[in-house]
Amino acid sequence: MDISDTTTDIRTQHTSTASVLSTPAAISARLERLPFTRWHAKVLGAVGFVHMTDAFDALTIAYVLPVLIELWHLSPAQAGLLVSAGYVGQTIGALTFSAAAERFGRLRSLRWVIVVLSLLSLASAYAPGFVIFLMIRFCQGIGLGGESPVSATYMNELCPARIRGRLIFVLQSTFGVGNLLAAICALSLIPAYGWQVMFYIGTAPILLAVILPRIAPESPRWLSINNRATEAEMIVGRIERSLPEHVFAALPPVSMSAEPTRTQKESFRSLLSSAFVRRTVVVWAMACCSGLTTYGILVWLPALYRTVYHLPLDVSLRYGMFSMVATLLGALSGIFLIDRIGRKKTFCLAFTASALPMAYLALNGTHNSAAHVAVLASASIAMIAIVQCGIFVYAPEVYPTRIRARGAGAAAALTRLSSVAGPLVIGTLLTYFHVEAVFGYLAAVAVTGALVFGLFGVETRGKTLDEISA
Repeated sequence: MDISDTTTDIRTQHTSTASVLSTPAAISARLERLPFTRWHAKVLGAVGFVHMTDAFDALTIAYVLPVLIELWHLSPAQAGLLVSAGYVGQTIGALTFSAAAERFGRLRSLRWVIVVLSLLSLASAYAPGFVIFLMIRFCQGIGLGGESPVSATYMNELCPARIRGRLIFVLQSTFGVGNLLAAICALSLIPAYGWQVMFYIGTAPILLAVILPRIAPESPRWLSINNRATEAEMIVGRIERSLPEHVFAALPPVSMSAEPTRTQKESFRSLLSSAFVRRTVVVWAMACCSGLTTYGILVWLPALYRTVYHLPLDVSLRYGMFSMVATLLGALSGIFLIDRIGRKKTFCLAFTASALPMAYLALNGTHNSAAHVAVLASASIAMIAIVQCGIFVYAPEVYPTRIRARGAGAAAALTRLSSVAGPLVIGTLLTYFHVEAVFGYLAAVAVTGALVFGLFGVETRGKTLDEISA
């Protein structure tokens, strides 16, 4: 018998043995022992594209709003309502679609999200006026809010523990790419083709909803705890058989952790049960502190440059763009930290490094120049972007499969609520205090995040999802 026949026999024997390993613990163990493959890259690329389009659609309103204000003669209150309606929809969507992902599956829910985003983007282009557009933006916000927790939960359940953090950070970095793509398209296309062109582009992802099942399967972990063990085993077996023969033969034996004993459905209230309340408090504090800081800086910085530091409009917008680039750089830096030094050190370091520039600006008082603010605020936002992306690494990790999407959805909902509250708090501070109070507030929020995570956070680096949730 030649070498190729021997390898084939090993593959057949290995597959035959694996075919009976279809319990939830066995499915998890088989996924964990896989190396990073072209299959993982293909699925990550597809989900990353969905995440990028989410960012594109979310930011589109910022670039079409100036046109709509003039076209429809909107008041400042009406313009603000258009922005707020999207955020309210996102909060509802994060809770609704994460619950759907627990009941109907990760992939099916993700396809629904794509359809909602695409069809309502097309509807936005044909909105005849303010009221209809407002209703569409609210409904589209539901899809926008549901995408992040479902995508993060899905990818967490597919990635081996040793590279899970890095791959989720790669996924999250595509959000920054989507933001930049929206800015480029808006600047180059709206003047030539009108505001509707942004929403036409946002319709394109509906094609992915059709072909996504051919690219990515349902989560085997979710299938295995929902009485669909045969399907789960078929998917994992197909991934294993797609490996090169020498890689397949070198796979380590299936090493199972303790068998999960509870697979029944649970509600959002279970996040605050005695088993998970500590983890939930940490995740929620992480979401609130990062959301308050991120959106407080991004939303208010251009206005501060214009009103406090009296910069021309074009310079204010250019300085604001620096912060957008900084968010992408921060997300990319997280890829190299999260699995190397661990979650606890990464997030505590990021919170602290975000607080220091803000504290300096608060203490430096009237000596701050616009250039100082631009540099230090961009450094701060780059650091907090690590936490903002890290929420979707950490939140799905610390909960078991039966409530993983709900846990990620609750964190996403709090992030969206913070995106509304943050700018309001800063607006209030500017009304009654000097701008230094704003910088001091942002520093305090970041320090709070560092303390909560440092004291109560659970380190999850290198641990399988079953080990973490045990």
